[in-house]
Amino acid sequence: MNSTESFIDEALVSVSAGDGGQGCVSFRREKYIPRGGPDGGDGGRGGDVVIVADRNLATLVDQRLRPEVRAGRGANGQGSRKDGARGEDAVIRVPVGTMVFDADAPEGAAPIADLVRDAERIVLARGGRGGLGNANFATPTRQAPDFATPARPGESKRIRLSLKLLADVGLVGLPNAGKSTLLRRISAARPRVAAYPFTTLVPSLGVVEVGERRFVVADLPGLIEGASGGAGLGDRFLRHAERTRVLVHCLDVGAVALYGRDALADHATIAHELEAYDPALTTRTELIALTKVDLVANRSALDALETQLAARGREVLRVSAATGEGIRELLSAMARALDAASRDASAVEASS
Repeated sequence: MNSTESFIDEALVSVSAGDGGQGCVSFRREKYIPRGGPDGGDGGRGGDVVIVADRNLATLVDQRLRPEVRAGRGANGQGSRKDGARGEDAVIRVPVGTMVFDADAPEGAAPIADLVRDAERIVLARGGRGGLGNANFATPTRQAPDFATPARPGESKRIRLSLKLLADVGLVGLPNAGKSTLLRRISAARPRVAAYPFTTLVPSLGVVEVGERRFVVADLPGLIEGASGGAGLGDRFLRHAERTRVLVHCLDVGAVALYGRDALADHATIAHELEAYDPALTTRTELIALTKVDLVANRSALDALETQLAARGREVLRVSAATGEGIRELLSAMARALDAASRDASAVEASS
């Protein structure tokens, strides 16, 4: 299975909770015990369909391959007041960061659940109640009830699962800007790297350590002009940037030096696509990494570019994933930006 097949971030699943078990109609019949009376037990409740966030998962491929999920049916009640067993729950395990939508709800409806914590669980469909056996209906005036209540069916619905990766830092930029190579340099992640565009077809996550700090960095597939409208890899992967707190915009200055690319225009292209997709992304702290500086013979040629980008209110760092130049400074800047973002979030929560 190749990488594009194994990374699945959308799935449609039909879920059905278990039906309840039937209540029992039974009368006690034992030697030497006349008129033993009704002793029918209750039916068991049907199993629920439960969805659970699991930090050990990274894709919805299991749900794509299992589009129908059904919980167990409750067992029927029996004589001697024996209640039926409860039906077995059906558990759907999904990656942390999965959003659950009612597939039949109008477009734009709020999600049923947003699973952002490990082991967080939500009941998607509740099992049907079991029927009551005739032992429940005996009274002084009705000593031999010959009926039981029917069982209730379990709930059924169609749900749509949408995964948004949980990462602290997102690497964005045009194709072949050096994002994957940078992630390989700063973490143990091993995304595919090659000397042509669109080698990264799925997002990759890596854990980065800076002193005692640990945070997650996501390499998001290369964007092109019109990505917010579906061009290239489209907006399918733009949504993975929504949960990040800091964005690192990778600009390939090697291409500037070798082929005369306009780095300012490249920065404006990606900034426009992020804003077109979700204006809230423009409020994220953004660092700019001038990548592949090892290919630039005249480093002073980058001074003017740095000045112009800094004038846009961005911290600019020169890095080379090939030689390690500037990597330590970039990681320190990421950690500082995350600390500042956490302080800002705490201040907002305190004021609300």
